Amino acid sequence: MKPSDTDLKSACEALGRTDPALAKAYEICGLPIWRDRPVAYETIATTIAYQQISVKAAAAIWARVKDAFGEITPQAITGASEEALRGCGLSRPKIKHMTSVAEACLTGELDLNRLIAAPSDAARDELLRVKGIGPWTAELFLLYARGEMDAFPTADLGLMEAHKRLSDAENRMTKDEFTSHAERWKPWRGVAAHLLWAWLHHDRSGDATPA
Repeated sequence: MKPSDTDLKSACEALGRTDPALAKAYEICGLPIWRDRPVAYETIATTIAYQQISVKAAAAIWARVKDAFGEITPQAITGASEEALRGCGLSRPKIKHMTSVAEACLTGELDLNRLIAAPSDAARDELLRVKGIGPWTAELFLLYARGEMDAFPTADLGLMEAHKRLSDAENRMTKDEFTSHAERWKPWRGVAAHLLWAWLHHDRSGDATPA
């Protein structure tokens, strides 16, 4: 699920009027490609695997997980040994979190169909009640799987670094400062995130296609 190009264009133009850094990102990259992901356990598991490591390292680990288990379902993860998962490069805490979320899906504690139909706040609360899902993971699921234009991973270091560089600032904002600054982007903080990610990719590779 993702917003329409018309809605994205309107949001980008409004954000550009609010924040010069976002105006610059939009001018350079144009309309960002939305990171659309399926409403599935694998979307949450992937997010957990990518936490706190580089995109390159996470992609290599996740490729090994996919090679080893194929479709990443709750059944596949709960049925796998820790040794097999560790062999793919996953850390013990990430294995614990992925397994906890898989068990919640199997017991019905976390119902993804119910989650998609629920209001935003209720969906967020249901995600955060599950052990292994923190605010960053919950916001990314809302952003990717529900297409929430205001979902926002506030502590994302990539976003903070992109904004610093686009602003020509000497120092990166703290987490609290960045969270406070992002309040001016409501109700399009998720679009702002996509603009910043698009600019990061452009800066690294010379084009605006997301990784």
